[in-house]
Amino acid sequence: MSKHLGGDVIPTGFDVPVEPLRRAAHYTGEPGCIAEARDFAARFLEQLRTEWCADADHRAGGELLLLVSELVTNADRHSNGPYILELEGTDSEVTVSVYDSSSALPRRFPKDPERIGRHGLEIVHALASEVTAERVPVGKRIRARFRLNR
Repeated sequence: MSKHLGGDVIPTGFDVPVEPLRRAAHYTGEPGCIAEARDFAARFLEQLRTEWCADADHRAGGELLLLVSELVTNADRHSNGPYILELEGTDSEVTVSVYDSSSALPRRFPKDPERIGRHGLEIVHALASEVTAERVPVGKRIRARFRLNR
């Protein structure tokens, strides 16, 4: 942080840029992986609260776990191989990225309360401030940005 006195900038020794907290986990698709991913995200959020003083209340924590669950469930169901969950966060935002081996980009269906299933991406879009899907050399990456303080 810099102090401004009479227009001059005086270095205080705290002017070092801080990198976001980043963690990644690899899942095989075996039974229990989705629960493990949710647990991984819960531990990540707790680390953000501790190290970044993130103001994530119970609602934000539950919504983040739902977002992770939906993205990992989609990777588990629609790819033929392992997938990676990558989390990056600060005191105000978490970016959730899921890589899987399928190159088929997800399709978002129109809202239909009578449709059974296929609401995952609809839920992701409702929770995230931004959602992107792109092909990568190993398949695809779905990235969702989630604001902790709404």
